[in-house]
Amino acid sequence: MDEEEAELRSPFPSPPSHYNNYTSHNLKLLTLLKERVGDQNADLGIVNQHELLSDQTDVPTWSLAQLEKPRVDWVLEEGHYSVFGDTWFVKETIPSLAELGGHQLYPPDPSVDRRPALLAVLRSMLVTYSNLTNAIVAPPPPPSSSAQPEWQRQLEWITILAQNLMAAANDLRPVQARGNLELMMQRQLELRREETKNIHSQCDTLEARLLELRSSAQEMAGSDQRLIAKPSSSQTSTANVSLEDMLRWAEEVP
Repeated sequence: MDEEEAELRSPFPSPPSHYNNYTSHNLKLLTLLKERVGDQNADLGIVNQHELLSDQTDVPTWSLAQLEKPRVDWVLEEGHYSVFGDTWFVKETIPSLAELGGHQLYPPDPSVDRRPALLAVLRSMLVTYSNLTNAIVAPPPPPSSSAQPEWQRQLEWITILAQNLMAAANDLRPVQARGNLELMMQRQLELRREETKNIHSQCDTLEARLLELRSSAQEMAGSDQRLIAKPSSSQTSTANVSLEDMLRWAEEVP
């Protein structure tokens, strides 16, 4: 039994030994047993399966009811189920200190303001710590005394107070997680806004640079056209000389 419990609590437990019982033959016997019992609500664990299945071979000695699927309605009714030696609740809830067997000193209802009770617990812890210091420096009781030492009683009370503070802090874990999620989402939103602002700034810079390049290109194109349309002075004088020579040559020709 100890080996089975140790195996169940192992980080990587092996399948339970009764998985070998789920053979095709045994499942057929279970179906046949249900047909011969007739009553769907009958408890198969108390019927005489050997008598009802006397015409069958290899009827197991253990109850075929073990092969039945878990009753989901029973699990929902009980509110928990066991897997590999651990108990799991159908609805995930944080058990209170009182449900765990502790001495709860603050209101169990989360809608009630717990701050006055927790402040009282904190003051009580400070007073108890002072009493514990006094009990430690006090002379020890005589050996024949059977009374509980004062320091032990104060230490037990400090343990109870500390459990209440830790349990109250654990109850605020969902609120803390929600607050951390909100801060994380706000930070992500701020980062995305900063990135978007930087992208827009870069786009504006590129647009301004493109406008400058376009203006420069237009100015260069206009200068080239003016140079092509206006000939140089040397070309004009050459053209005039050539025209005078042509006129003189025309007069000399008889």
